[in-house]
Amino acid sequence: MDKVQAGEARSPRILLVKLSSLGDLFHALPLVRVLKRELGARIDWVTQAPYADLVRCFDDVDDVIVFPRKSFLRSLRSFRSRLRQEEYDLVLDLQGLLKSAFVAGLARSRRKLGPSYCREGSHIFYGEIAGELNKERHAVEEGLDFARHLDLSVGEPEFPMSFPSLNLSEGRPRIALIPCSRWETKNWPVAHFVDAGKMLRRELGATLFLFGAPEDGEICRQIAAGCGDGVVDQCGKTSLIEMGSWLSEMDLVITVDSGPMHMAAALQKPVLAIFGPTDPVRTGPFGDRCEVLYVDYLSCRPCFSRSCLRDERDVACLKMLSPERVAATAAGMLEMPQTPPS
Repeated sequence: MDKVQAGEARSPRILLVKLSSLGDLFHALPLVRVLKRELGARIDWVTQAPYADLVRCFDDVDDVIVFPRKSFLRSLRSFRSRLRQEEYDLVLDLQGLLKSAFVAGLARSRRKLGPSYCREGSHIFYGEIAGELNKERHAVEEGLDFARHLDLSVGEPEFPMSFPSLNLSEGRPRIALIPCSRWETKNWPVAHFVDAGKMLRRELGATLFLFGAPEDGEICRQIAAGCGDGVVDQCGKTSLIEMGSWLSEMDLVITVDSGPMHMAAALQKPVLAIFGPTDPVRTGPFGDRCEVLYVDYLSCRPCFSRSCLRDERDVACLKMLSPERVAATAAGMLEMPQTPPS
């Protein structure tokens, strides 16, 4: 079919390929909302196993197909059979890598679209490219190029998802601290997190909640010990769905550049993001309830490096961002008074 049109005898069937990573999944949600709203489409999503249950929490997704990354060759036949059970009106590869394009190529559809940022030769699997390459904008806007390519009305980006309610009893304000990412160069110093946490406890009476992966446990234990009472350490204790439930109950999230940062932003939580070597223009938290703090007077940032390139290897772009500035910004976002930093 040349065009997908709303109002056909059956709903259009669309396959999305977005295998990873955590933040990228949330960036795709506004596109999914448009496809569902404008076309009434049935939407299936191919993703990797660690994210399958999370994608099932996305309101507009009808079915999830698991990509067997760790056993791909052994599972190829069964995966291909599962993928080809349906004939799709459209296949959209939002990843733009060779492996994701290969998945799109396996699917049954006469119309396959890839993103403007496709690489690794992935373009050979697409019949069309959505949008013009422009990396000076947020990843959410890049994803919406698919909707524009299909002549659909984009509107205000929406992130519909549902997580189980926790009904927490801890006192407010509740502030989540997410101190770790996969890059060490993205991590604000532990001592800074401790100092900022103590200020928020002292000045606002905040209850602090720590989140992270199991391997982040020691850092979170240090922060919890340094901040004293009024800290709930959930590091390594939550699945992705459970983290969604916990973050839904927060009044503010203070975080480094990480996947949970994007989850919190998609949940429409106020997010205070601390950025070092990366660029918030493209990968910062999306939405008008978010603030980004970074040192803007170092010529070396953003360097996009997993190891500091300065002679001192001191990650100055993070060390020079003071706890006082973070705490004061957090207080302002909560619209509560606090003594300004000296």
